[in-house]
Amino acid sequence: MSGLVLRLAGPLQSWGERSAFTPERDTAPFPTRSALIGMFAAAEGIGREDGGLDRYDDLRLTVRVDRPGVRLTDYHTVGGGLPKARTAATSGGSNKGAAVITRRHYLSDAVFVVAVCGPEPTVTRLATALRRPHWTPYLGRRSCVPDEPFVLRYHADDPEQELLTRIPLSRSTPTRGSDNTVAVQFLREHPPSGAPAPSADTIDVNDVPVSFSQHARGHGVRRLYRTVEQLPQDLTGPQHTLLRRLIDYAQTEDTA
Repeated sequence: MSGLVLRLAGPLQSWGERSAFTPERDTAPFPTRSALIGMFAAAEGIGREDGGLDRYDDLRLTVRVDRPGVRLTDYHTVGGGLPKARTAATSGGSNKGAAVITRRHYLSDAVFVVAVCGPEPTVTRLATALRRPHWTPYLGRRSCVPDEPFVLRYHADDPEQELLTRIPLSRSTPTRGSDNTVAVQFLREHPPSGAPAPSADTIDVNDVPVSFSQHARGHGVRRLYRTVEQLPQDLTGPQHTLLRRLIDYAQTEDTA
């Protein structure tokens, strides 16, 4: 199945697992399907109230965890020390009259590479939107700006195979396996294949978007297959050459 390849990297990322506003704003340890679908919808200019999320149902996502990142918590206040009329609004049309305090969780220095597979018309439509997005992509929160290159490949005949064999790994100190390989974690939406197929843990996550509407957000459950797979050691390299290797890959025509 053809598709495209994204690299989600930046100083901070935050992939919230809860749709309701709470004082503790958490993050999942990996990009959620909801966040990625939201990114695609934003690139295509589809607003929260527009619906039509079923146009993304045929996409299959595979995440390669190059660096899981370090969890960071930000103590965040809004409206402190201001007159009541200038503090945060309430649902009843008044104002809170005091600071709103939240603790916002982030992943620092994380890197994920995502294979987005789907039917050719869908992939072509997304590639066009990501080249000139209607709303700028971000890594879970608007303050989390992605590094370049963000799109590693606008079209690949087999994006999942690209993750396994060609795309440079963003690793400072790779864990080396036997036979000149590197152990890397994957999250798949389908059972792993191969001969022999790698063993997998299964996890259920509530991150399939049903609606992004401000007052009627909803999510469904999907099953993920978490594996650790051995990739060629030559996908790693000195960190000072990583950007050059990524750019070289992104500029290479797909010959798969």
